[in-house]
Amino acid sequence: MRKKLTFLGIETSCDETAASIVQEKQDGTGKILSNVISSQVDNHNKFGGVVPELAARSHLENIEFIINKSLKVSKLKLSDIDGIAATAGPGLVVCLTVGLNIGKAIAGFLKKPFIAVNHLEGHALSPGLEKKLDFPFLLLLISGGHSQFLIVNDINDYRQLGTTIDDALGETFDKTSKMLGLSYPGGPVIEKLAKKGNGDKFKLPLPIINKAGCNLSFAGLKTAILREVEKNKIDNNFKNNLAASFQKTIIKILKKKTKVAIDEFKKISNNNFNHFVVAGGVAVNKDIRKNLKLIAEQSGLKILFPDPKICGDNAAMIAWAGINRYKKKLLNDLSVPPKSRWQLDERAPFMKGPGLKL
Repeated sequence: MRKKLTFLGIETSCDETAASIVQEKQDGTGKILSNVISSQVDNHNKFGGVVPELAARSHLENIEFIINKSLKVSKLKLSDIDGIAATAGPGLVVCLTVGLNIGKAIAGFLKKPFIAVNHLEGHALSPGLEKKLDFPFLLLLISGGHSQFLIVNDINDYRQLGTTIDDALGETFDKTSKMLGLSYPGGPVIEKLAKKGNGDKFKLPLPIINKAGCNLSFAGLKTAILREVEKNKIDNNFKNNLAASFQKTIIKILKKKTKVAIDEFKKISNNNFNHFVVAGGVAVNKDIRKNLKLIAEQSGLKILFPDPKICGDNAAMIAWAGINRYKKKLLNDLSVPPKSRWQLDERAPFMKGPGLKL
């Protein structure tokens, strides 16, 4: 029986300080032995978003404690670990540097393999912790900083079908919440208020809904929200109705663009696929899940969501990506730098900025 790989994962790409120990199982899935996350939500809530310098300082203060706690929960020692995986990007460089450097230091001291993980690949592979993933599969990644459709052909082999040309979906939830005077992060509070409101109360725009393939745009929607806030009395009834209308509009956009992405995926893969994975922090939204599940079923796809506990930023997905990359012999030396931008499909054009043609 071959040895079951065990990796330490470290994540500090934004405002979560996280460490995890993950062990490969014989069936090809993963067992999370520990997954410790220190949230900085309270630190950034009053600013309505993440302040990089504050986040980096918090990482420095907490990272050693979080790693030690992760080891204690797993009942393992560093000497029991087969390799170290740390997020190298994309993200805030001042934050990435903290986790990346301590990961490299541990790997160097113990003479263990080191894997620099793309945070997005962590999300992409995260459902594989619970269910063995068959390649290729279609991925919708919706998080605070990223919104894109990709074909996952294999580990380290991605083809981008569409992406946001401006704001990410999670960022749009956060900014909408801030405009309504609500808390950060915006996703959970918007979802909660939407249950109380009338989703047909406000007619909001559906940016680039009938063009640009499965690319996404949310800036125009965000501007429309601001206009409604400026011209209406902001009471609880207004907040509930606008939250409901906003969420209903998001679901309309995702349903239409997902259909386009599925059609494109079918053409490219010659129907050699059966899974549609939805990952990232926004994937915890129950209404979004329900509607995307319906689209998948209508298209004959099996839809997979990660456990809500590993949808947001976490180190279990980083350790798991590290294990998968290690098995492909995709190791890194200790000189690897942090990257603020790092696309999974390196060939894909950068889809933001003035002069963009759709």
